[in-house]
Amino acid sequence: MSPAPAGEKWWKNSIIYQIYPASFKDSNNDGIGDIPGIISSLDYITRLGVDVVWLSPMYDSPQYDMGYDVADYESVYPPYGTVRDMEVLIDECHRRGLRIILDLVVNHTSHEHKWFKESRSSRSNPKRDWYIWKPAKYDANGVRKPPNNWRSIFGGSAWEWDEESQEYYLHLFCKEQPDLNWESPETRRAIYDSAMEFWLQKGVDGFRVDTVNMYSKHPGYPDAPVLDPKSDTQMSPSLFCNGPRIHEYLSEMNQVLAKYDAMTVGELPNTHTVDGILRYVSAAQNQLNMVFQFDIVDLGQGKDYKFLTTLPGWTLRDLKAAVKGAQDIMKGTDGWSTVFTENHDQGRSVSRFGSEKTPEWRVASAKMLAMMQGTLSGTQFIYQGQEIGMVNAPASWTIDDYKDIDSTNYYKMVRRVSNDDPVELEAAMKSLQHLARDHARLPMQWSAETHGGFSSTADKTWMRVHDNYPEINVTVQEKDESSILSFWKRVIYLRKEYADIFVFGEFEILDEPHEKVFTYVKRGQNQSALVVLNFSEDTLAFETPAVVQDPQVLLRNVEGDLSELQPFEGRVVLF
Repeated sequence: MSPAPAGEKWWKNSIIYQIYPASFKDSNNDGIGDIPGIISSLDYITRLGVDVVWLSPMYDSPQYDMGYDVADYESVYPPYGTVRDMEVLIDECHRRGLRIILDLVVNHTSHEHKWFKESRSSRSNPKRDWYIWKPAKYDANGVRKPPNNWRSIFGGSAWEWDEESQEYYLHLFCKEQPDLNWESPETRRAIYDSAMEFWLQKGVDGFRVDTVNMYSKHPGYPDAPVLDPKSDTQMSPSLFCNGPRIHEYLSEMNQVLAKYDAMTVGELPNTHTVDGILRYVSAAQNQLNMVFQFDIVDLGQGKDYKFLTTLPGWTLRDLKAAVKGAQDIMKGTDGWSTVFTENHDQGRSVSRFGSEKTPEWRVASAKMLAMMQGTLSGTQFIYQGQEIGMVNAPASWTIDDYKDIDSTNYYKMVRRVSNDDPVELEAAMKSLQHLARDHARLPMQWSAETHGGFSSTADKTWMRVHDNYPEINVTVQEKDESSILSFWKRVIYLRKEYADIFVFGEFEILDEPHEKVFTYVKRGQNQSALVVLNFSEDTLAFETPAVVQDPQVLLRNVEGDLSELQPFEGRVVLF
């Protein structure tokens, strides 16, 4: 056995379980998940063997973007519960030895936040510069144009005209999410007080920091290069990510966090070099503890629009390169990284990287992916339902079953541009069925009862429950030692038992060119492990690499001859 090295920070060896409040557990049968429902499920979460609960936004919000449009940082969205419910949740987590972190959404607020209402009330309002306002441009014919050609992440211009005050405001996401102006010291102080210290004083243990590299924009707000000549708007992440003052802001934010020894994990899009990432997570920088790098979950997405792609859009060599990039952040550095294949913004990992063709392959591939995730170095994140192998919504569902603004905006755009071309619309639905954020937001499947046990008597749940809930649910799998849930518990146990290898060990790929099998070694101080993962539907011959001496099989997801790899087989071998 090789436990964690002495003196390491608690969050490095933690396993963090993400909860999406609307979809986890409905306690009052109104069809929407809530905080009392989460409290009622804490014993289940504890039994998994995880250490930390991450709660996606539960703040008061008009819900244009599922709570990532915050109207009041110090209140709770009423269908979820109250501030008092949150205090109980924090206390009940701590009573069970669980820590709890919240989502920190401070690149933007809701347009219904009192700060923005004041800001847009007049150009002379004291809070006018709390948001990013710019005058219009005009072409040769006097037609009003936005200040630049930046495209919103959800499509269309990143600028919205405000008729009342006769200026544009910036919104990198939807128009109901105006960007805060971090250039203003007064704004930053208000953010720290309202969004951070209010909850830190109530006992939360840290934050997942939303869009952490977007607070500092290019000061000149220039036009982005034209990569899409057919469009008036252009992708412009190089102009609003990793801006000139971002590290100054995060160092200042860390001074607040340090008072509470709070953990941080930042969402870091459009940052692909080790040097660029280390500027955020190097221990010497005192900015963030770790970040989410998106190279794995972004596989197969289109460059202009993530849904505009050829499916599946990735190869196993691409996946290996993405894994290696995340592991290299920790190789000989003082930085730290994360391990995840699902979250609230991604399709389900089994549907994207495994197989649903047969029940056997679905179960095997879910277990294989658990083995990959459980043996990679960094802090581990599991998304609700991943532990029972939940999958994407069926292909038979229509656009009416999709709720996310990202999905519906894309489908509307395709309808408009294609003049309702059925071929184009079918392609759009295929892409949505693979990559939409909606799949992660389907209600948690607790049992074979009505609505999957998510909500027992509601006439209708806020989002449709997957058709397969009678077969894939917690109750069935808790009784089955061969289930995906039971397997995840074994993976979690082994990860902690051999933390020196799986959490802190050095990663080395052995078969980079192989197009069907992913083989790597994790080296600890005294022992190492070989991990072999068959990502194909084929039965393949297997020969133990010469580097492996005195092998001991720690874990397999299928039975059979060790000289062969079954479809989607994974094995972990100690040596």
